[in-house]
Amino acid sequence: MIVQKMKTALWNLGCCSSCLKKRFCGWTSLLKQDGRQALGYSRNIYSETGKWERDYRTTTRKSVEGHWHSRIKEQFQIISETDKSRPKCYVLSMFPYPSGKLHMGHVRVYTISDTMAHFQRMRGFQVLHPMGWDAFGLPAENAAIERGLDPEEWTKSNISHMREQLDILGLCFDWKKEVTTCQPDYYRWTQFLFLKLHEAGMAYQKEGLVNWDPVDQTVLADEQVDENGCSWRSGATVEQRYLKQWFIKTTNYAKSLLDALEDLPNWYGVKEMQANWIGACTGCYFDFELKVNGKHVGEKLPAYASIPDAVYGASHLSILPSHRLLQSGSNMRDILQKCFVPDTDCQTPVTGVNLLNGQEIPVVISSKKEFDGHLDTVIGIPGISPEDAAVAKKLGLDWREVFEILPDGTEQLQNSGEFTGLNRQSATQAILKRARDLAIGGYLTSPKMRDWLISRQRYWGTPIPIIHCQSCGTVPVPYEDLPVLLPKVKSLVAKGLSPLTTASEWFNCTCPKCKGPAQRETDTMDTFVDSAWYYYRYTDPLNNQKPFDKALADSWMPVDLYIGGKEHAVMHLYYARFISHFCNDQNMVKYREPFHKLLVHGLIKGKTFRLASSGQYLKKEEIDFSGPDPLHATTSEKLQITWEKMSKSKHNGIDPAEMIQQYGIDTVRLYILYAAPPEQDILWDVKTDAIPGVLRWQARLWTLVTKLIDARNAGTTPSPDLLNKKEKAEAMKIWQSKNYTVSQVTSYMTEDFLLNAAISRLMGLTNTLSQATSPVILHSTEYEDALATLCIMTAPMVPYLASELWKGLSSVQNKLAVHYQWDTDVLFQQWPSLDPKYLQQPDTVQMSVRINNKVCGSVNMPQHVVKNAERVQELILQSELGIRQLQGRAIKKAILSPRTALINFLVEE
Repeated sequence: MIVQKMKTALWNLGCCSSCLKKRFCGWTSLLKQDGRQALGYSRNIYSETGKWERDYRTTTRKSVEGHWHSRIKEQFQIISETDKSRPKCYVLSMFPYPSGKLHMGHVRVYTISDTMAHFQRMRGFQVLHPMGWDAFGLPAENAAIERGLDPEEWTKSNISHMREQLDILGLCFDWKKEVTTCQPDYYRWTQFLFLKLHEAGMAYQKEGLVNWDPVDQTVLADEQVDENGCSWRSGATVEQRYLKQWFIKTTNYAKSLLDALEDLPNWYGVKEMQANWIGACTGCYFDFELKVNGKHVGEKLPAYASIPDAVYGASHLSILPSHRLLQSGSNMRDILQKCFVPDTDCQTPVTGVNLLNGQEIPVVISSKKEFDGHLDTVIGIPGISPEDAAVAKKLGLDWREVFEILPDGTEQLQNSGEFTGLNRQSATQAILKRARDLAIGGYLTSPKMRDWLISRQRYWGTPIPIIHCQSCGTVPVPYEDLPVLLPKVKSLVAKGLSPLTTASEWFNCTCPKCKGPAQRETDTMDTFVDSAWYYYRYTDPLNNQKPFDKALADSWMPVDLYIGGKEHAVMHLYYARFISHFCNDQNMVKYREPFHKLLVHGLIKGKTFRLASSGQYLKKEEIDFSGPDPLHATTSEKLQITWEKMSKSKHNGIDPAEMIQQYGIDTVRLYILYAAPPEQDILWDVKTDAIPGVLRWQARLWTLVTKLIDARNAGTTPSPDLLNKKEKAEAMKIWQSKNYTVSQVTSYMTEDFLLNAAISRLMGLTNTLSQATSPVILHSTEYEDALATLCIMTAPMVPYLASELWKGLSSVQNKLAVHYQWDTDVLFQQWPSLDPKYLQQPDTVQMSVRINNKVCGSVNMPQHVVKNAERVQELILQSELGIRQLQGRAIKKAILSPRTALINFLVEE
């Protein structure tokens, strides 16, 4: 059975028949279940034999990972059991689209989240670390069309495959919390939230100019069109069309979302990205009731006022020539087009009644091609705009001056009805409140923002729970009738008409109000709606009465650490924050902001080789690497070499399965964490990058444990009293290094998430322990304690190796460090804390010293000088280490690390 599972997993990872045998042979040693022997290798590790292996070989590593794979998952289930006595920590990684195959970007984000989840559990937190699937969307539908498959079956199959891959990576997710957005038990509640938005006047349908993807045959939100006017997914040039679509009034929350950023911690520049994307929220929309030749036409037109308290001074409404009233099927189109003269401000017989004050003003077609931001309708107020004044004078329009300057220099309103006499700040708040009370606008927003277009003309998405009735108009589906299930359709064809229209029994229905014949809405929701609230569902995934229980959500929220790619840090984050603000206003949740700390990670890039003549990307087998420069194997043409996001089309991807088979799970995890700070890109090149370094470090950790086991098994009873003065000083140095490492690593992992710096500091402690003399190894408590501490702190990053190292430490006789739970596995240990005596010492830092990139020791120095490169260099040159290692040598350069206590001297050899 296990053999068949392994073959299936390899096939799902994309193995063709020619490479399946090779990979299977390498992987058969990786996993072991039910205590059975690791396939392909003999038992050769302490956990299985009771005998410690002296060397950390490839076979040792495979046996270690095979032995601990299932055991760590079992431990996780015990650790993750609810314990309300502990403080909570919600660690969330952005859930994936189930494409069926993991890529290195997945490996990076989930390795980071798994490491942080282990770390926080060891610190004593009750951790929620869930996983799910963003399972609706065009890729599955397009794949189904290409293969003649049902997108539901395709998606389920991919989810099954990817779960196996995540399991092979040893990632400890709480699968009891799993959510899948394409399942009715999830999208029922997406529909519920839509109805809540509709009920609050936040979801509406209108005809508008939309972005049409001619390849995927669907509408795109503005944010899904790149700077070149192409679709974010298909790459096709986007067309402009007028269609009747569903929108959500995210503009009503723009100011709230902008202001809330101030109270959030630093988000690696993402706060600034959000703020810049939203823009300055100083204006607002007011609704106007349209008339033609003095008669109401039953249509409202929202118009933007850049200075809301000046609205009583309006002279006209200005619309662009591209406005939907001129271009779409509006019953005013012909009237407006007869008035239109290009490049001229044209007054029309259409007027707008300000529903705030009853003022009726004409609609003017502007001579401009565009307004600020995304605006297409603005209120002309001559008193605050010279351009508006010029238009009003040209067309003979009247207006009022609404601002009066008092003798003390302050301004107040005049000619503004009941708001006359108020100072401008008070008047603004009062006018906005009145507009909101009348449900005619009044929400501060920026000209950059447009409401969220959520309609998609495709099948594989959440059905919008709306029924269209000729008698009753637009009718929401009753809450008790949810979910509106996605029907089965005979075939999916990429065309402009939604496939849902072909499901006649589903499409034709009964109106909930009048019980007459009606039709269902055939647009489905943008998948960003599904992913805008999934973090709440994780807190209560089995609830069949409501989306989530408020008490459970409030106990877990906000998310303490949200991890994902920077490419989602604007659009997805904005929508998720919007839904959370809305749920807070609905009293569904306590907290307004859903995410406390955000960790955005960079890309993993691979080297690409392109022909300069055609731009074609080449496969490795098409390249001649024999010379100093890579050449095209056939034509000998010189190639363009760049680093780009890994992609199958660019032939620069790395298969995670191959990396794991070659180097092991722990090594891949370490590489991902060590190669760069999380927010930076990783340039993947195994020949020159950090993989050899992390391989050596694992072997050195193994050697440290081996040394202690050998020393204690030699027959001499350890006794700290047997150490001489020099050896006690050496032990004290180890004690200081241990405490400094605990301080630094804990800080790196809690404040800036500099996991690479944390590993570097752990390597520094490894170096210190590697230099220990035999008497100190045998007799000092400090060595044993520091080694145990080192093992515990590596466990979140390399859980397999650390688990085996801990077993080895636990086997040591006559232990001196008695405060550990030696009979309990490493992931159950408490995270180390600083010794009280260390906290009482002068504020010093242990500076690691390298010469020509090789570690040669460390020097203690005052905390206040560690950022001063000249002072650090001076103190090191005066130290015993500096005198011994650097005296008389020509120093070409000294490089002080900006993030870690490390200085590297480059000297002439």
